[in-house]
Amino acid sequence: MLTDSGELDRRWLRQQIFNDPEERKWLEALLHPIIRQAIIDWLDQQQAPYTILTSPLLLETDQHRLVDKIVVVDVPEKIQLLRTCQRDEMTEDSAQKIIDAQIKRKDRVERADYILDNSGDLSELEQQVIKLDAQLKTLVAKGL
Repeated sequence: MLTDSGELDRRWLRQQIFNDPEERKWLEALLHPIIRQAIIDWLDQQQAPYTILTSPLLLETDQHRLVDKIVVVDVPEKIQLLRTCQRDEMTEDSAQKIIDAQIKRKDRVERADYILDNSGDLSELEQQVIKLDAQLKTLVAKGL
């Protein structure tokens, strides 16, 4: 599970947990309570007007109960698949297994308070983030 340099071999671990659902369940049962507590501890230390919790499993776990609003950065599944393959240098089959383990896109979008469209280029996404930041700061200022 470790590389020759002693780091976590993420590719090996990904193959193990997404090829064996029981292994994934075991790992999630082990890690999710620890991760949840670390998130709570981190959130308790934040003093900004608002805090962004970035969590790939926010809606798949009970972590969504720790937040007031849900922002989904959305992209069509075909683009998600392509980007995942490129970013992590993995096969389409491996990337699809990861996507299949996540909440369905339709359900994720339905649960969102805000949706950022990430199907375009980075500058388009950046403009959406700037707009959302202004909206959230207004909500905080109004005490909502």
